[in-house]
Amino acid sequence: MAQVKFAAIHQNSIRKLPDMENHDIIVIGGGQMGLSLGYYLRRAGMDFLILDAEHGPGGAWRHGWEALRLFSPADYSSLPGWLMPPPAHEGYPTRDDVLDYLTRYEGRYKLPIRRPVHVDTVERAQDHLELVADAGRFAAKLVVSATGTWSHPFIPDIPGRDLFKGTQVHSAHYLRPEDYAGQAVLVVGGGNSGAQIMAEVSVVARALWVTTHEPLFLSDDVDGRVLFQRAVARMKAGPAALPVGGIGDIVMVPPVKAARERGDLTSVRSFERMTPTGVIWPDGSEMAVDAIIWCTGFRPALNHLRSLGVLEADGKVEVENQQSIKEPRLWLAGYGDWTGPGSATLMGAARTARDLANNIRQFMELADQSVPR
Repeated sequence: MAQVKFAAIHQNSIRKLPDMENHDIIVIGGGQMGLSLGYYLRRAGMDFLILDAEHGPGGAWRHGWEALRLFSPADYSSLPGWLMPPPAHEGYPTRDDVLDYLTRYEGRYKLPIRRPVHVDTVERAQDHLELVADAGRFAAKLVVSATGTWSHPFIPDIPGRDLFKGTQVHSAHYLRPEDYAGQAVLVVGGGNSGAQIMAEVSVVARALWVTTHEPLFLSDDVDGRVLFQRAVARMKAGPAALPVGGIGDIVMVPPVKAARERGDLTSVRSFERMTPTGVIWPDGSEMAVDAIIWCTGFRPALNHLRSLGVLEADGKVEVENQQSIKEPRLWLAGYGDWTGPGSATLMGAARTARDLANNIRQFMELADQSVPR
């Protein structure tokens, strides 16, 4: 990082403003990334506060569907300092196992988390950043945005989508297959969410799996660990030598294997438009549909940064080692590989947080050195 970044900031000159709470570091988001970073910041003895919009621990895991299951064993899906305990049942941890772990993790390390606090916007001030929230205003020398993607689900703009009178739900809000029993259902999306939801919905409904291309399945003897390893390798290799495969490859967890054995994992290519009662396929044929479950991914939840002028056309922030190029007092983590290899996963959050905490510490030390004495 260029020394010029620090000289203009005067990080240690922040005034203690009487009308707002002041901290050296404020982390926006108390999910897996916020907790991982909090662990390292606390260990470094830094002054920080985590603001979380949720009403309880768990971040996005609070909103996962009931049967959601990890791709990897507990000890490979752990946050720093404490391995996730093995589940009491067979197989990989479930959503509820993860929620229990994250709740106990918060208590174990007594992390300074304030909730529910929704940050509406982050604004520049002369010697600090100000956060405008529903709980008041906060001041920080440095802000880490770790809001993730769950609150910004993506649904493609299919012609006629607003005309459809059936049920439409994104995987972010899907709960259980019983809600679709006996219905004609399209599960749209070829990633792990699409495969897992298709696997359970197809048991109780007339379900059809719609994907833009043929889904990529991992072999039965590998799990989510290989996905993280590929993500790290892809980041290290650079654009000239990207290895094949990534986080989107489908892990053959038991329900997905069972669906394959039943013949329920055959997919078809996308429909062209929607009608009030169904969809139109490329050959012009129409299909009546009761419900569509969109497993089409997420976008970074970064609206609170809009006033800083750091959002690019793709909705992301240009970063170098998780630090915003346009606003060096702003850091980002947990939104995908562009903010750290596998950083949107449990297994990647810990590694990203370790490096980020170290970079933040160095940044603040250099900023202190740059202030005239």
